[in-house]
Amino acid sequence: MRLNGLIAAPFTAMKKDYSINLDEISKYAQLLIENNVSGVFICGTSGESMSLTTSERKQIAEEWVKYAAPDFKIIVHIGSTCIESSKSLMVHAEKIGASAVGMIGPCFFKPSNIDVLVDYCQTVAAASPKLSFYYYHMPSMNGINFSMRTFLEKSADKIPNLTGIKYTYEDLMDFHLCQKFDNGRFDMLFGRDELLLCGLALGAKGAVGSTYNFMAPLYNDIIEKFNAGDIKAARALQGKSMEIIRLIVSSGNSFMSNCKHIMRRFGLELGTVRKPLVCTTSQQADELNKKLDELGFAEVCNCNNITV
Repeated sequence: MRLNGLIAAPFTAMKKDYSINLDEISKYAQLLIENNVSGVFICGTSGESMSLTTSERKQIAEEWVKYAAPDFKIIVHIGSTCIESSKSLMVHAEKIGASAVGMIGPCFFKPSNIDVLVDYCQTVAAASPKLSFYYYHMPSMNGINFSMRTFLEKSADKIPNLTGIKYTYEDLMDFHLCQKFDNGRFDMLFGRDELLLCGLALGAKGAVGSTYNFMAPLYNDIIEKFNAGDIKAARALQGKSMEIIRLIVSSGNSFMSNCKHIMRRFGLELGTVRKPLVCTTSQQADELNKKLDELGFAEVCNCNNITV
């Protein structure tokens, strides 16, 4: 299995009472498909996975797989602090027809060394040995920062369904060494939206990101310009992405809440975020929208006709 193009990491829609809102997923999937997104990585960091119950995560997965297609893959994140929950989520993902699963290592009682991490992944992946399994590398969230090249070397013969890594980190040397391992055997998904052009330069074919939810046209333009050899134009577009991401990160109370407000521009009501994340206030959202307009957000993201 190989994933190509942009894979969005959807935000989990919630109601005012903090319960999940499955009704928005249909419109959400259609928006992403129309923006030439190749699939989704659901219930990950952007989806507030660790703030959801196992039951809620299964409900969300069941709704998203309704929109699975050959050109729209559904990857279910199964990472948890409980290995039995991860195994249960993996079995469920296979049962409902998910394309693959991804799993971040546990953020509490973390693996003490890379061999322990490999053993942990091996145990979970064996729960559904025919389903493609991606390890999700994001040290900024779980504090696990081992060499992924070494991880592949130690996992290659122990985890038959290990397909690749969702690599959300800035160690480009390690990323590229993973790409080269065993003649490119593993699918390396680039996970830093603001550095997509760097990933493309190293040969990345697939990328997973939160801002692909609302800036897919911009990133698809970066890919198109890069493939055409117009590096100057690709660099300018990546710079625009960086400006917008910098604004979102520095505004309001939380990146996730800001992103949910931005999705309103596309007709989606994704609601609140769960504690301990803090919701962006209406005043903060208005200020964010004003600054986004100053950066030309509507033009680069093709949402000129959407009413905020």
